Amino acid sequence: MLRAKNELLAALAAELEILSPGAGAKAAFESPKVAAHGDFACTAAMQLARPLERNPRELAESLRSALRGRPAFQRWVSDIDVAGPGFINIRLLPAARQEVVREVLAAGARYGCAPENGRQVLVEFVSANPTGPLHVGHGRQAALGDAISNLFATQGWKVHREFYYNDAGVQIETLTHSTRLRAKGFKPGDACWPTDPGDPASKAFYNGDYIQDIANDFRARKTVRADDREFTASGDVDDPEAIRQFAVAYLRNEQDKDLQAFHLRFDAYFLESSLYTGGHVEATVRRLVANGKTYARDGALWLRSTDYGDDKDRVMRKQDGTYTYFVSDVAYHIDKWERGYAKVVNIQGMDHHGTVARVRAGLQAAGAGIPQGYPDYVLHTMVRVLRGGAEVKISKRAGSYVTLRDLIEWTSKDAVRFLLLSRKPDTEYSFDVDLAVAQNNDNPVYYVQYAHARIRSVLRTWQESLAQPGGDAAATLRDADLSSLEAPQAQALMLHLAKYPEMLVAATEGTAPHDVAFYLRDLAASYHSYYDAQRILVDDETVKRARLALVAATAQVLHNGLAVLGVSAPDRM
Repeated sequence: MLRAKNELLAALAAELEILSPGAGAKAAFESPKVAAHGDFACTAAMQLARPLERNPRELAESLRSALRGRPAFQRWVSDIDVAGPGFINIRLLPAARQEVVREVLAAGARYGCAPENGRQVLVEFVSANPTGPLHVGHGRQAALGDAISNLFATQGWKVHREFYYNDAGVQIETLTHSTRLRAKGFKPGDACWPTDPGDPASKAFYNGDYIQDIANDFRARKTVRADDREFTASGDVDDPEAIRQFAVAYLRNEQDKDLQAFHLRFDAYFLESSLYTGGHVEATVRRLVANGKTYARDGALWLRSTDYGDDKDRVMRKQDGTYTYFVSDVAYHIDKWERGYAKVVNIQGMDHHGTVARVRAGLQAAGAGIPQGYPDYVLHTMVRVLRGGAEVKISKRAGSYVTLRDLIEWTSKDAVRFLLLSRKPDTEYSFDVDLAVAQNNDNPVYYVQYAHARIRSVLRTWQESLAQPGGDAAATLRDADLSSLEAPQAQALMLHLAKYPEMLVAATEGTAPHDVAFYLRDLAASYHSYYDAQRILVDDETVKRARLALVAATAQVLHNGLAVLGVSAPDRM
Protein backbone atom coordinates (compact mmCIF):
# COMPACT_ATOMS: atom_id res chain seq x y z
CA MET A 1 0.00 0.00 0.00
CA LEU A 2 2.97 2.30 0.52
CA ARG A 3 3.84 1.80 -3.11
CA ALA A 4 0.30 2.61 -4.18
CA LYS A 5 0.17 5.69 -1.94
CA ASN A 6 3.48 7.01 -3.21
CA GLU A 7 2.42 6.59 -6.83
CA LEU A 8 -0.89 8.31 -6.12
CA LEU A 9 0.86 11.17 -4.31
CA ALA A 10 3.21 11.65 -7.27
CA ALA A 11 0.22 11.82 -9.64
CA LEU A 12 -1.57 14.29 -7.35
CA ALA A 13 1.58 16.44 -7.13
CA ALA A 14 1.86 16.55 -10.92
CA GLU A 15 -1.73 17.74 -11.30
CA LEU A 16 -1.37 20.35 -8.55
CA GLU A 17 1.78 21.66 -10.22
CA ILE A 18 -0.18 22.17 -13.42
CA LEU A 19 -2.86 24.08 -11.52
CA SER A 20 -0.43 26.24 -9.58
CA PRO A 21 3.40 26.12 -9.89
CA GLY A 22 4.87 25.16 -6.52
CA ALA A 23 1.70 23.55 -5.23
CA GLY A 24 2.92 20.07 -6.13
CA ALA A 25 5.42 20.13 -3.27
CA LYS A 26 2.50 20.35 -0.83
CA ALA A 27 0.65 17.31 -2.16
CA ALA A 28 -0.69 15.30 0.76
CA PHE A 29 -3.36 12.83 1.76
CA GLU A 30 -5.26 12.81 5.01
CA SER A 31 -7.17 10.02 6.70
CA PRO A 32 -10.94 10.64 6.45
CA LYS A 33 -12.58 11.14 9.82
CA VAL A 34 -15.29 8.69 8.76
CA ALA A 35 -13.94 5.41 7.36
CA ALA A 36 -16.94 5.05 5.04
CA HIS A 37 -15.84 8.18 3.17
CA GLY A 38 -12.82 6.41 1.70
CA ASP A 39 -9.19 5.56 2.29
CA PHE A 40 -7.59 8.94 1.57
CA ALA A 41 -8.87 12.51 1.63
CA CYS A 42 -7.42 15.51 -0.18
CA THR A 43 -8.14 19.16 0.69
CA ALA A 44 -5.97 20.72 -2.03
CA ALA A 45 -8.95 22.19 -3.91
CA MET A 46 -10.06 24.18 -0.88
CA GLN A 47 -6.51 25.38 -0.22
CA LEU A 48 -5.95 26.53 -3.81
CA ALA A 49 -9.39 27.99 -4.45
CA ARG A 50 -8.67 31.45 -3.05
CA PRO A 51 -5.26 32.07 -4.68
CA LEU A 52 -6.65 30.75 -7.99
CA GLU A 53 -9.89 32.73 -7.55
CA ARG A 54 -12.01 29.69 -8.26
CA ASN A 55 -14.95 28.01 -6.58
CA PRO A 56 -13.48 25.21 -4.37
CA ARG A 57 -16.14 22.65 -5.29
CA GLU A 58 -15.76 23.32 -9.01
CA LEU A 59 -11.97 23.15 -8.63
CA ALA A 60 -12.32 19.81 -6.82
CA GLU A 61 -14.50 18.43 -9.66
CA SER A 62 -11.90 19.54 -12.20
CA LEU A 63 -9.09 17.97 -10.20
CA ARG A 64 -11.06 14.73 -9.85
CA SER A 65 -11.46 14.48 -13.61
CA ALA A 66 -7.77 15.07 -14.16
CA LEU A 67 -6.76 12.49 -11.55
CA ARG A 68 -8.99 9.84 -13.11
CA GLY A 69 -6.89 10.08 -16.24
CA ARG A 70 -3.63 9.39 -14.44
CA PRO A 71 -2.29 5.80 -14.78
CA ALA A 72 -1.63 5.51 -11.02
CA PHE A 73 -5.25 6.33 -10.21
CA GLN A 74 -6.47 3.93 -12.87
CA ARG A 75 -4.33 1.19 -11.38
CA TRP A 76 -5.01 1.64 -7.67
CA VAL A 77 -8.29 3.58 -7.22
CA SER A 78 -11.86 2.32 -7.44
CA ASP A 79 -13.63 5.66 -7.02
CA ILE A 80 -13.06 9.37 -6.39
CA ASP A 81 -15.85 11.46 -4.82
CA VAL A 82 -16.19 15.17 -4.17
CA ALA A 83 -17.94 16.02 -0.93
CA GLY A 84 -18.96 19.15 0.95
CA PRO A 85 -17.21 22.39 -0.01
CA GLY A 86 -14.44 20.57 -1.93
CA PHE A 87 -13.18 17.48 -0.16
CA ILE A 88 -11.83 14.82 -2.51
CA ASN A 89 -12.34 11.31 -1.11
CA ILE A 90 -10.41 8.44 -2.65
CA ARG A 91 -11.35 4.75 -2.41
CA LEU A 92 -8.71 2.17 -3.20
CA LEU A 93 -9.11 -1.07 -5.07
CA PRO A 94 -8.63 -4.20 -2.96
CA ALA A 95 -5.34 -4.85 -4.80
CA ALA A 96 -3.93 -1.59 -3.44
CA ARG A 97 -4.69 -2.60 0.13
CA GLN A 98 -3.32 -6.08 -0.47
CA GLU A 99 0.08 -4.63 -1.40
CA VAL A 100 0.74 -3.86 2.25
CA VAL A 101 0.92 -7.55 3.07
CA ARG A 102 3.86 -8.02 0.67
CA GLU A 103 5.51 -4.84 1.96
CA VAL A 104 5.36 -6.00 5.58
CA LEU A 105 6.60 -9.50 4.83
CA ALA A 106 9.45 -8.15 2.71
CA ALA A 107 10.58 -5.53 5.23
CA GLY A 108 10.12 -7.66 8.36
CA ALA A 109 11.45 -5.94 11.47
CA ARG A 110 12.31 -2.88 9.36
CA TYR A 111 8.72 -2.26 8.28
CA GLY A 112 7.86 1.31 9.19
CA CYS A 113 11.50 2.28 9.71
CA ALA A 114 13.29 5.04 7.82
CA PRO A 115 16.92 4.86 6.64
CA GLU A 116 19.62 6.59 8.70
CA ASN A 117 19.29 10.37 8.38
CA GLY A 118 22.70 11.41 9.73
CA ARG A 119 21.13 13.19 12.72
CA GLN A 120 21.64 12.42 16.39
CA VAL A 121 19.51 12.98 19.45
CA LEU A 122 20.30 12.74 23.16
CA VAL A 123 17.44 11.47 25.30
CA GLU A 124 17.95 12.00 29.02
CA PHE A 125 15.64 10.07 31.32
CA VAL A 126 15.21 8.54 34.76
CA SER A 127 18.08 10.67 36.17
CA ALA A 128 17.09 9.70 39.70
CA ASN A 129 18.95 11.04 42.71
CA PRO A 130 21.12 8.21 44.12
CA THR A 131 19.29 8.46 47.45
CA GLY A 132 16.96 5.46 47.26
CA PRO A 133 15.42 2.78 45.06
CA LEU A 134 13.62 3.77 41.88
CA HIS A 135 9.94 4.43 42.52
CA VAL A 136 6.93 3.99 40.24
CA GLY A 137 7.28 7.54 38.91
CA HIS A 138 10.80 6.68 37.78
CA GLY A 139 9.27 3.64 36.11
CA ARG A 140 6.93 5.81 34.06
CA GLN A 141 9.87 7.97 33.08
CA ALA A 142 11.96 4.91 32.20
CA ALA A 143 9.22 3.51 29.97
CA LEU A 144 8.71 6.89 28.29
CA GLY A 145 12.40 7.56 27.72
CA ASP A 146 13.15 4.13 26.33
CA ALA A 147 10.13 4.14 24.01
CA ILE A 148 10.87 7.66 22.78
CA SER A 149 14.46 6.60 22.10
CA ASN A 150 13.18 3.62 20.14
CA LEU A 151 10.83 5.85 18.16
CA PHE A 152 13.67 8.14 17.10
CA ALA A 153 15.69 5.08 16.09
CA THR A 154 12.88 3.90 13.80
CA GLN A 155 13.09 7.22 11.96
CA GLY A 156 16.80 6.99 11.26
CA TRP A 157 18.18 8.98 14.20
CA LYS A 158 21.31 7.94 16.04
CA VAL A 159 20.10 7.86 19.64
CA HIS A 160 22.19 8.46 22.75
CA ARG A 161 20.51 7.42 26.03
CA GLU A 162 21.82 9.27 29.06
CA PHE A 163 21.21 9.03 32.82
CA TYR A 164 22.12 12.13 34.86
CA TYR A 165 23.04 11.39 38.47
CA ASN A 166 22.42 14.22 40.94
CA ASP A 167 25.25 13.07 43.19
CA ALA A 168 25.82 16.46 44.81
CA GLY A 169 23.82 18.82 46.98
CA VAL A 170 21.53 18.79 50.01
CA GLN A 171 19.88 15.43 49.30
CA ILE A 172 23.22 13.66 49.24
CA GLU A 173 24.15 15.33 52.53
CA THR A 174 20.86 14.08 53.97
CA LEU A 175 21.58 10.56 52.71
CA THR A 176 25.00 10.69 54.33
CA HIS A 177 23.61 11.90 57.65
CA SER A 178 20.79 9.30 57.62
CA THR A 179 23.23 6.47 56.92
CA ARG A 180 25.70 7.69 59.53
CA LEU A 181 23.03 7.73 62.24
CA ARG A 182 21.96 4.19 61.30
CA ALA A 183 25.60 3.06 61.32
CA LYS A 184 25.93 4.42 64.85
CA GLY A 185 22.97 2.31 65.95
CA PHE A 186 20.22 4.91 65.88
CA LYS A 187 16.93 4.60 64.03
CA PRO A 188 13.86 6.71 63.20
CA GLY A 189 12.03 7.56 66.41
CA ASP A 190 15.15 7.83 68.55
CA ALA A 191 15.73 11.11 70.35
CA CYS A 192 18.62 12.08 68.07
CA TRP A 193 16.61 11.47 64.87
CA PRO A 194 15.34 14.74 63.34
CA THR A 195 11.57 14.90 63.79
CA ASP A 196 10.83 18.63 64.03
CA PRO A 197 7.69 19.14 61.89
CA GLY A 198 8.68 22.76 61.45
CA ASP A 199 12.05 21.85 59.99
CA PRO A 200 11.82 20.96 56.27
CA ALA A 201 15.19 19.23 56.47
CA SER A 202 13.89 16.71 59.00
CA LYS A 203 11.18 15.58 56.57
CA ALA A 204 13.85 14.78 54.01
CA PHE A 205 15.58 12.20 56.20
CA TYR A 206 15.49 8.77 54.65
CA ASN A 207 13.74 6.26 56.89
CA GLY A 208 13.42 3.17 54.67
CA ASP A 209 14.93 -0.16 55.61
CA TYR A 210 17.40 0.18 52.75
CA ILE A 211 19.28 2.84 54.77
CA GLN A 212 19.91 0.27 57.49
CA ASP A 213 21.16 -2.15 54.83
CA ILE A 214 23.65 0.46 53.60
CA ALA A 215 24.80 1.17 57.16
CA ASN A 216 25.26 -2.53 57.94
CA ASP A 217 27.33 -3.11 54.80
CA PHE A 218 29.40 0.01 55.50
CA ARG A 219 30.26 -1.22 58.95
CA ALA A 220 31.06 -4.66 57.50
CA ARG A 221 33.55 -2.98 55.12
CA LYS A 222 31.90 -4.43 52.03
CA THR A 223 32.68 -3.45 48.44
CA VAL A 224 30.01 -2.15 46.11
CA ARG A 225 30.18 -1.54 42.37
CA ALA A 226 28.39 1.06 40.31
CA ASP A 227 28.55 1.36 36.53
CA ASP A 228 31.89 3.21 36.56
CA ARG A 229 33.44 2.56 39.95
CA GLU A 230 33.71 0.35 42.95
CA PHE A 231 34.14 1.47 46.54
CA THR A 232 35.18 -0.44 49.63
CA ALA A 233 33.76 0.81 52.91
CA SER A 234 36.15 1.81 55.66
CA GLY A 235 33.68 1.04 58.44
CA ASP A 236 34.61 4.33 60.15
CA VAL A 237 31.29 5.88 61.27
CA ASP A 238 33.07 9.17 61.97
CA ASP A 239 34.16 9.60 58.34
CA PRO A 240 31.17 11.23 56.58
CA GLU A 241 32.98 11.49 53.24
CA ALA A 242 33.59 7.72 53.21
CA ILE A 243 29.95 7.15 54.16
CA ARG A 244 28.82 9.47 51.36
CA GLN A 245 30.86 7.74 48.69
CA PHE A 246 29.80 4.27 49.84
CA ALA A 247 26.10 5.20 50.10
CA VAL A 248 26.05 6.78 46.64
CA ALA A 249 27.85 3.81 45.05
CA TYR A 250 25.56 1.39 46.90
CA LEU A 251 22.40 3.08 45.67
CA ARG A 252 23.71 3.45 42.14
CA ASN A 253 24.25 -0.31 42.19
CA GLU A 254 20.71 -0.80 43.50
CA GLN A 255 19.27 1.42 40.79
CA ASP A 256 21.27 -0.52 38.20
CA LYS A 257 19.43 -3.65 39.38
CA ASP A 258 16.10 -1.84 39.04
CA LEU A 259 17.01 -0.84 35.48
CA GLN A 260 18.12 -4.36 34.63
CA ALA A 261 14.80 -5.74 35.88
CA PHE A 262 13.14 -3.30 33.50
CA HIS A 263 15.46 -4.37 30.64
CA LEU A 264 16.76 -0.84 30.30
CA ARG A 265 20.16 0.24 29.03
CA PHE A 266 21.99 3.56 28.87
CA ASP A 267 24.87 4.69 26.72
CA ALA A 268 26.27 6.99 29.41
CA TYR A 269 25.88 7.95 33.05
CA PHE A 270 26.68 11.59 33.68
CA LEU A 271 27.56 12.75 37.21
CA GLU A 272 26.48 16.16 38.44
CA SER A 273 29.60 16.23 40.62
CA SER A 274 31.76 16.17 37.47
CA LEU A 275 30.35 19.56 36.48
CA TYR A 276 31.88 21.00 39.66
CA THR A 277 35.14 19.08 39.71
CA GLY A 278 35.65 19.73 36.00
CA GLY A 279 35.06 23.47 36.36
CA HIS A 280 31.97 23.55 34.13
CA VAL A 281 29.76 25.26 36.70
CA GLU A 282 32.32 27.99 37.42
CA ALA A 283 32.89 28.50 33.69
CA THR A 284 29.15 28.87 33.12
CA VAL A 285 28.83 31.43 35.89
CA ARG A 286 31.79 33.43 34.53
CA ARG A 287 30.18 33.35 31.10
CA LEU A 288 26.88 34.69 32.41
CA VAL A 289 28.61 37.41 34.44
CA ALA A 290 30.75 38.46 31.46
CA ASN A 291 27.61 38.70 29.29
CA GLY A 292 26.04 41.13 31.77
CA LYS A 293 23.20 38.75 32.56
CA THR A 294 23.67 38.70 36.33
CA TYR A 295 23.54 41.11 39.27
CA ALA A 296 24.31 41.02 42.99
CA ARG A 297 21.64 41.59 45.62
CA ASP A 298 21.37 40.69 49.30
CA GLY A 299 24.70 38.93 49.19
CA ALA A 300 23.57 36.59 46.39
CA LEU A 301 24.23 36.41 42.64
CA TRP A 302 21.10 36.55 40.47
CA LEU A 303 20.37 35.66 36.85
CA ARG A 304 18.27 38.12 34.84
CA SER A 305 16.02 35.28 33.73
CA THR A 306 12.99 37.57 33.30
CA ASP A 307 14.75 38.92 30.20
CA TYR A 308 14.02 35.54 28.65
CA GLY A 309 10.42 34.96 29.69
CA ASP A 310 10.84 33.59 33.22
CA ASP A 311 8.31 34.86 35.76
CA LYS A 312 11.06 36.17 38.08
CA ASP A 313 14.82 36.44 38.28
CA ARG A 314 16.58 33.45 39.85
CA VAL A 315 19.30 33.13 42.48
CA MET A 316 22.40 31.45 41.07
CA ARG A 317 24.81 31.68 43.97
CA LYS A 318 23.42 31.85 47.50
CA GLN A 319 24.76 33.91 50.37
CA ASP A 320 26.75 30.95 51.67
CA GLY A 321 28.57 30.67 48.32
CA THR A 322 26.86 27.48 47.13
CA TYR A 323 25.05 27.31 43.82
CA THR A 324 21.37 26.61 43.29
CA TYR A 325 20.65 23.41 41.39
CA PHE A 326 19.55 25.03 38.13
CA VAL A 327 23.06 26.46 37.57
CA SER A 328 24.49 22.97 37.18
CA ASP A 329 21.54 22.17 34.89
CA VAL A 330 22.53 25.06 32.64
CA ALA A 331 26.16 23.90 32.65
CA TYR A 332 25.03 20.36 31.84
CA HIS A 333 23.01 21.47 28.83
CA ILE A 334 25.82 23.63 27.51
CA ASP A 335 27.90 20.46 27.71
CA LYS A 336 25.25 18.56 25.74
CA TRP A 337 25.29 21.23 23.05
CA GLU A 338 29.07 21.29 22.87
CA ARG A 339 29.07 17.50 22.48
CA GLY A 340 27.18 18.03 19.24
CA TYR A 341 23.63 17.25 20.30
CA ALA A 342 21.50 19.82 18.53
CA LYS A 343 18.43 17.75 19.44
CA VAL A 344 17.93 16.93 23.12
CA VAL A 345 14.83 15.50 24.80
CA ASN A 346 14.53 15.51 28.59
CA ILE A 347 11.98 13.21 30.26
CA GLN A 348 11.13 14.58 33.70
CA GLY A 349 8.38 14.62 36.28
CA MET A 350 5.78 17.36 36.28
CA ASP A 351 7.37 18.74 39.46
CA HIS A 352 10.24 19.95 37.23
CA HIS A 353 7.93 22.25 35.29
CA GLY A 354 9.39 25.33 36.97
CA THR A 355 12.92 24.48 35.87
CA VAL A 356 12.10 24.58 32.15
CA ALA A 357 11.95 28.38 31.86
CA ARG A 358 14.99 29.04 34.05
CA VAL A 359 17.22 26.48 32.30
CA ARG A 360 16.26 27.82 28.89
CA ALA A 361 16.80 31.37 30.14
CA GLY A 362 20.26 30.44 31.38
CA LEU A 363 21.14 28.86 28.06
CA GLN A 364 20.06 31.94 26.13
CA ALA A 365 21.89 34.25 28.52
CA ALA A 366 25.06 32.20 28.11
CA GLY A 367 25.29 33.25 24.47
CA ALA A 368 26.54 29.84 23.34
CA GLY A 369 24.57 29.86 20.09
CA ILE A 370 21.94 27.52 21.49
CA PRO A 371 18.51 28.04 19.86
CA GLN A 372 15.44 29.08 21.81
CA GLY A 373 13.34 26.22 23.06
CA TYR A 374 16.38 24.00 23.69
CA PRO A 375 16.09 21.39 25.11
CA ASP A 376 12.74 19.72 24.45
CA TYR A 377 10.88 18.45 27.51
CA VAL A 378 8.39 15.66 28.05
CA LEU A 379 6.84 16.09 31.50
CA HIS A 380 4.84 13.33 33.14
CA THR A 381 2.56 13.09 36.16
CA MET A 382 3.14 10.70 39.01
CA VAL A 383 1.45 7.30 39.25
CA ARG A 384 -0.98 5.96 41.84
CA VAL A 385 -0.80 2.22 42.49
CA LEU A 386 -4.00 0.28 43.19
CA ARG A 387 -4.17 -3.26 44.55
CA GLY A 388 -7.35 -4.95 45.65
CA GLY A 389 -9.19 -1.73 44.90
CA ALA A 390 -7.15 0.29 47.41
CA GLU A 391 -4.22 2.61 46.89
CA VAL A 392 -0.80 1.25 47.85
CA LYS A 393 1.46 3.98 49.19
CA ILE A 394 4.22 2.33 51.15
CA SER A 395 6.95 -0.15 50.43
CA LYS A 396 8.65 -1.58 53.51
CA ARG A 397 11.98 -1.41 51.75
CA ALA A 398 11.65 2.18 50.56
CA GLY A 399 9.75 3.45 53.55
CA SER A 400 7.37 5.86 51.81
CA TYR A 401 6.64 4.78 48.26
CA VAL A 402 6.17 1.79 45.97
CA THR A 403 9.36 0.86 44.15
CA LEU A 404 9.66 -0.03 40.51
CA ARG A 405 10.92 -3.49 41.44
CA ASP A 406 7.85 -4.01 43.65
CA LEU A 407 5.61 -3.31 40.67
CA ILE A 408 7.59 -5.63 38.37
CA GLU A 409 7.54 -8.44 40.95
CA TRP A 410 3.78 -8.04 41.47
CA THR A 411 3.05 -8.05 37.72
CA SER A 412 5.69 -8.26 34.98
CA LYS A 413 8.11 -6.07 33.08
CA ASP A 414 5.84 -6.16 30.03
CA ALA A 415 2.72 -5.16 31.94
CA VAL A 416 4.48 -2.28 33.69
CA ARG A 417 5.94 -0.92 30.45
CA PHE A 418 2.77 -1.20 28.37
CA LEU A 419 0.40 0.17 30.99
CA LEU A 420 2.64 3.09 31.92
CA LEU A 421 2.75 3.99 28.21
CA SER A 422 -0.97 3.60 27.64
CA ARG A 423 -1.78 7.19 28.60
CA LYS A 424 -0.41 10.57 27.59
CA PRO A 425 2.51 11.51 29.86
CA ASP A 426 0.74 14.54 31.33
CA THR A 427 -2.37 12.49 32.18
CA GLU A 428 -2.93 11.27 35.73
CA TYR A 429 -2.67 7.50 35.83
CA SER A 430 -3.63 4.81 38.31
CA PHE A 431 -1.75 1.54 37.83
CA ASP A 432 -4.11 -1.29 38.73
CA VAL A 433 -2.05 -4.31 39.77
CA ASP A 434 -5.06 -6.64 39.53
CA LEU A 435 -5.76 -5.52 35.96
CA ALA A 436 -2.08 -5.92 35.03
CA VAL A 437 -2.12 -9.64 35.91
CA ALA A 438 -5.60 -10.39 34.54
CA GLN A 439 -5.67 -12.74 31.56
CA ASN A 440 -8.65 -11.25 29.78
CA ASN A 441 -9.48 -8.63 27.18
CA ASP A 442 -9.73 -5.88 29.80
CA ASN A 443 -5.96 -6.08 30.22
CA PRO A 444 -4.57 -4.20 27.18
CA VAL A 445 -1.10 -5.77 27.22
CA TYR A 446 -2.61 -9.26 27.45
CA TYR A 447 -5.05 -8.39 24.64
CA VAL A 448 -2.25 -7.29 22.30
CA GLN A 449 0.20 -10.06 23.21
CA TYR A 450 -2.56 -12.66 22.88
CA ALA A 451 -3.23 -11.50 19.31
CA HIS A 452 0.43 -12.16 18.46
CA ALA A 453 0.47 -15.53 20.22
CA ARG A 454 -2.79 -16.51 18.52
CA ILE A 455 -1.27 -15.84 15.10
CA ARG A 456 1.93 -17.71 15.92
CA SER A 457 -0.17 -20.70 16.97
CA VAL A 458 -1.95 -20.70 13.59
CA LEU A 459 1.36 -20.44 11.73
CA ARG A 460 2.87 -23.29 13.79
CA THR A 461 -0.09 -25.53 13.03
CA TRP A 462 0.28 -24.80 9.32
CA GLN A 463 4.05 -25.32 9.29
CA GLU A 464 3.74 -28.58 11.20
CA SER A 465 1.30 -29.80 8.55
CA LEU A 466 4.03 -29.11 5.98
CA ALA A 467 6.69 -30.77 8.11
CA GLN A 468 8.42 -27.36 8.38
CA PRO A 469 8.39 -26.61 12.12
CA GLY A 470 10.23 -23.41 12.97
CA GLY A 471 10.64 -22.33 9.36
CA ASP A 472 10.40 -18.78 8.08
CA ALA A 473 6.67 -18.42 7.41
CA ALA A 474 7.06 -14.90 6.04
CA ALA A 475 9.54 -16.02 3.38
CA THR A 476 7.28 -18.87 2.34
CA LEU A 477 4.23 -16.60 2.02
CA ARG A 478 5.72 -13.57 0.26
CA ASP A 479 4.65 -14.80 -3.17
CA ALA A 480 1.13 -15.78 -2.11
CA ASP A 481 -1.79 -14.80 -4.39
CA LEU A 482 -3.61 -12.20 -2.29
CA SER A 483 -6.55 -11.56 -4.61
CA SER A 484 -8.95 -13.47 -2.35
CA LEU A 485 -8.46 -11.00 0.53
CA GLU A 486 -11.58 -8.99 -0.26
CA ALA A 487 -13.76 -9.55 2.81
CA PRO A 488 -14.51 -6.38 4.83
CA GLN A 489 -12.60 -7.66 7.88
CA ALA A 490 -9.54 -8.45 5.77
CA GLN A 491 -9.68 -5.06 4.07
CA ALA A 492 -9.97 -3.31 7.45
CA LEU A 493 -7.01 -5.27 8.82
CA MET A 494 -4.84 -4.36 5.84
CA LEU A 495 -5.72 -0.68 6.27
CA HIS A 496 -4.53 -0.88 9.87
CA LEU A 497 -1.24 -2.41 8.74
CA ALA A 498 -0.77 0.38 6.22
CA LYS A 499 -1.18 3.05 8.90
CA TYR A 500 1.78 1.81 10.96
CA PRO A 501 4.60 3.78 9.23
CA GLU A 502 2.70 7.09 9.39
CA MET A 503 1.79 6.43 13.00
CA LEU A 504 5.50 5.98 13.83
CA VAL A 505 6.38 9.27 12.13
CA ALA A 506 3.67 11.17 14.02
CA ALA A 507 4.53 9.51 17.34
CA THR A 508 8.20 10.43 16.91
CA GLU A 509 7.46 14.03 15.97
CA GLY A 510 5.12 14.36 18.94
CA THR A 511 7.32 12.32 21.33
CA ALA A 512 4.13 10.36 21.93
CA PRO A 513 4.74 6.64 22.54
CA HIS A 514 1.16 6.33 23.78
CA ASP A 515 0.18 6.57 20.10
CA VAL A 516 1.96 3.24 19.58
CA ALA A 517 0.02 1.65 22.46
CA PHE A 518 -3.27 2.98 21.06
CA TYR A 519 -2.39 1.71 17.58
CA LEU A 520 -1.49 -1.78 18.84
CA ARG A 521 -4.79 -2.12 20.68
CA ASP A 522 -6.67 -1.13 17.54
CA LEU A 523 -4.63 -3.50 15.40
CA ALA A 524 -5.21 -6.37 17.83
CA ALA A 525 -8.94 -5.64 17.81
CA SER A 526 -8.95 -5.65 14.02
CA TYR A 527 -7.13 -8.98 13.96
CA HIS A 528 -9.45 -10.60 16.52
CA SER A 529 -12.44 -9.45 14.43
CA TYR A 530 -10.88 -10.96 11.31
CA TYR A 531 -10.06 -14.23 13.07
CA ASP A 532 -13.60 -14.55 14.41
CA ALA A 533 -15.10 -13.84 10.97
CA GLN A 534 -13.01 -16.09 8.74
CA ARG A 535 -11.26 -19.42 9.14
CA ILE A 536 -7.63 -19.26 8.15
CA LEU A 537 -6.64 -22.90 7.67
CA VAL A 538 -9.21 -23.69 5.00
CA ASP A 539 -9.00 -26.46 2.38
CA ASP A 540 -8.52 -24.13 -0.59
CA GLU A 541 -4.73 -23.82 -0.80
CA THR A 542 -4.72 -20.41 -2.54
CA VAL A 543 -7.15 -18.86 -0.07
CA LYS A 544 -5.34 -20.43 2.87
CA ARG A 545 -1.96 -19.02 1.81
CA ALA A 546 -3.45 -15.57 1.28
CA ARG A 547 -5.00 -15.56 4.75
CA LEU A 548 -1.81 -16.92 6.30
CA ALA A 549 0.18 -14.15 4.60
CA LEU A 550 -2.19 -11.54 6.02
CA VAL A 551 -1.96 -12.83 9.59
CA ALA A 552 1.81 -13.32 9.32
CA ALA A 553 2.10 -9.65 8.32
CA THR A 554 -0.13 -8.72 11.25
CA ALA A 555 2.09 -10.66 13.66
CA GLN A 556 5.13 -8.85 12.27
CA VAL A 557 3.61 -5.40 12.84
CA LEU A 558 2.45 -6.36 16.33
CA HIS A 559 6.01 -7.55 17.05
CA ASN A 560 7.52 -4.34 15.66
CA GLY A 561 5.19 -2.06 17.63
CA LEU A 562 5.68 -3.96 20.88
CA ALA A 563 9.45 -3.73 20.38
CA VAL A 564 9.18 0.06 20.21
CA LEU A 565 7.53 -0.03 23.64
CA GLY A 566 10.14 -2.48 24.98
CA VAL A 567 7.46 -5.19 25.39
CA SER A 568 7.91 -8.79 24.32
CA ALA A 569 5.81 -10.50 21.65
CA PRO A 570 5.31 -14.04 23.01
CA ASP A 571 4.72 -16.97 20.66
CA ARG A 572 2.72 -18.82 23.31
CA MET A 573 0.49 -17.69 26.15
